[in-house]
Amino acid sequence: MAALTGIQRRAARKARGGAAMDMNLVSLIDVFTILIFFLLSSAAGVETLVSPSAVKLPLSSAEQAPKDSVVLVVSREEILVDGRRVALVKDALAQADDLIAPLKAELDLLATRKAVRAENASEAQAITIMADKEIPYRLLRKLMATCARANYSDVFFAVRRRDV
Repeated sequence: MAALTGIQRRAARKARGGAAMDMNLVSLIDVFTILIFFLLSSAAGVETLVSPSAVKLPLSSAEQAPKDSVVLVVSREEILVDGRRVALVKDALAQADDLIAPLKAELDLLATRKAVRAENASEAQAITIMADKEIPYRLLRKLMATCARANYSDVFFAVRRRDV
């Protein structure tokens, strides 16, 4: 009988040990499914508003989280409601009246949407104004007056939290 090398002895010992152990992937898939559901449910609690790069928000020490509402974005050039342009800032400032007609028409259209759940009905008349910190106050006054005439009773202002 010839002498076996180290590799051959290890291979013979492994062959004598029996069949290789199989991994049960079903329990591993269950663990990953539970982990994904946990991560999705915990991430749903964090709400932030996406701030366009054209809008520089004012700083504040406010701690209140934003509510899910209609978002009115006002940059230096245009006025957007939920991402759609409804008016230009220069046209809104040129009007003598406090009512911005295209904005009111868009808000009236959004107000016709019904809340799916009864507890969300109060949030249907809420609006968040995300305005550039350099816009004139008279434009801000016109925006708030138009929101009030469109029956949006809860007006919130989006700000950046100041690092303390």
